Parts: sequence; C-alpha cells; structure tokens
Amino acid sequence: MLSITDFAGRTGEMVALLKRLVEIESPSTDKAAVDRLGAVVAGELGRLGAAVTIDAQTAVGDNVIGQWGEGEEGLLVLCHMDTVFGLGTLARQPWREVNDKVMGPGVVDMKASIALALTVLAAFKDIGEWPARPITTLFTSDEETRSTYSRAVIERLAKKAALALCLEPCLPDGSLKTWRKGVGDFEIVARGKAAHAGTNHETGRNAIEEIAHHVLAVQKLTDYERGTTVNVGVIGGGSRPNVVPDEARVRVDMRVMTPEEAERITQWMRALTPVLPGTSLEVKGGLNRPPMPRDERMMTTFKKAQAIAATLGMKIGEGGTGGGSDANFVAPLGIPVLDGLGALGNGAHSEREHVVVASLPQRAALLAGILSAW
Repeated sequence: MLSITDFAGRTGEMVALLKRLVEIESPSTDKAAVDRLGAVVAGELGRLGAAVTIDAQTAVGDNVIGQWGEGEEGLLVLCHMDTVFGLGTLARQPWREVNDKVMGPGVVDMKASIALALTVLAAFKDIGEWPARPITTLFTSDEETRSTYSRAVIERLAKKAALALCLEPCLPDGSLKTWRKGVGDFEIVARGKAAHAGTNHETGRNAIEEIAHHVLAVQKLTDYERGTTVNVGVIGGGSRPNVVPDEARVRVDMRVMTPEEAERITQWMRALTPVLPGTSLEVKGGLNRPPMPRDERMMTTFKKAQAIAATLGMKIGEGGTGGGSDANFVAPLGIPVLDGLGALGNGAHSEREHVVVASLPQRAALLAGILSAW
C-alpha cells in the first residue's frame, strides 16, 4: 500500500499541478471557462490510461468521466471543476505560496481534490499496482450552482458503485463528513396593484407590505433543536418611492436534517395565503439536495475507512456540516459514501481560501489506501 512517505516525495508534483489547475479560472456560470479546465483534466486522465468520456452539456460545462476497468461494484470518485469565482478574480487574488499554505481562487474547493485524485492515479500507474476494483472518476461542472445538470450522471454512476468517494474538503481538523443537511430553496412572489402613491394611494395594493408579513413568518421556521434553518436571503420589489409596488419577491434558503422535515417546511411554504385583500402569492422551489444522514450504513462505512487510515498511521475523526455536496445525491440511493476526503484548508469562497501543503501527502495516502483496500 502506498504510504504517506511515498506521497511526500510527490508533494512538489502535486503543488505544481494544483497551481496549473487554479490558474485556469472556471466559474460555474461560464461554460467555455469550465470546458478549458475540463480539457486539461481529460488530457491527464488519458495520459493515465483511462477510458475518457465527455458528458456533453449545453447550459453548463461538460462533465468529464475517466474509467479504469469494467463491471459492477466499482469505486466512484467525485470531484467538481467549477468554482464560485468569476473570470478576472485571479488577477486580484493570484496563486501564491505563503509559509505552509498555498492560496488562490478555488484552491481548496476543490481544485486541490482534483490534484489529489490525479496524483494518486499517477502513483498507481507508476508502481504498476492498480486497485482490484474498477475505478470511475467523475469531474462535474455545476456543483456550486446546485448540480442541476450533473445530478443525473452522478446518480447513474453511483448506482453501479460499491462505494462513492466525494473529495470535498475535509473538516478543519481533518475529519470526514458523515452527515450533511439537506438543502432547499424557495422563491415567494407577492403581487398587488400599482397606483400613484400621492393621488390615489388607496386604490393600490402594496406587494412589499404583503411580502413583509411572510418574511417574518418564514424566519420563525428556524428550529435549532431540529437542526432546521430557514433564511430569507434576498428581497426585492417596487420601482419608485411614489409608486405603490405591484410586485415583490424573496428568496429563501432551507437546511434540514431529515427528509420528513424538508417535507414539513415545503408543505408549509406551499400553503401560504395572502394576508392583504387584493394581493396574491406564488411559491416556487423545494428540496434540492436530500439530507445525507449519519445512519448505520454511514457509520459502518466510516469505521472501515478509519481502520484503513490506521494502517497508514493516521487517525481520522468524523463530523458534519450544514453545507451540501454531491454526496447528498448518493446517500439516498443506499450506496455507501465517504465525504470530506479532500485537502485540509479553509476560507472556501473567499479571498482567504487556502490549502495546507503538509496535508496533501496525508490526504493522498488516505485516498490511495481506501481505493486499494476497499
């Protein structure tokens, strides 16, 4: 089994590859940009002997699939290529090495994971010892925008796998993620009647006033004991101060621990009715990513990974997060999944985003160990 020491000798190689990936900007909303990164990833997979398939998309970047071996009960590695940073961010936040860290847009979420996966696969090729199970790698293009277009291919490949490995960043102490909240979003639109605010105010129906009633009610749905948060994050409406607004809207984020709680909140939203006479409401949205529960299957899977880590001299813990990932789509299928196998770092989605370089050999060895020993 490849050791931490083996990968320590490849740290420079990993950092160089990571720099190359970071310096190819790949915002989710720019298909051409994501495809530029996808072409590099596809080229690396081909160099490593993979059968490469491009899952072509029109609205977002293409997904890239690499496969070694055929058959059921294989291992699926999940990474995403897109970032939240728009084109031009790199000019303001360039790649830099600061003490024991490397920094740059998308470096931890999750280009370090792409570098880890490719380095581990290269190590297998170099020593001529591939894992016994078939391996499939999937690099998606729209994780940061809900995985709307990649969800189908994630689920299709996961259904054939014995284990899915999601290379999202680990928790700050290096722990894996054994639970994630489900994620949903809603839009509530209030409609009223426009009128001149001075000459015939009384004939108008103020949509902002109507939406204000629902903003306060929605905010009260948060229940920390249940692990439920509901947040009105965007609000808008009206055109001018002297016009009674005829439309207003809010966007709402929902995070829940269980499918039942998601259904409860969704039904509450859909049952909303107007408060003010002469107004109307429209509610759109629902659950986007199902919860990934810390159930018996998850604990069995984690304990096996923990045992593999121990053979490498590593101790790994477990935890969870309110954030969603593509692992949320795998867990409801009944497929064992491990999440948080990516690099140690922090500051995702900000100018502080960084990776701790010393973590790279450890995380690479852990990924290689799981792929080899599962």
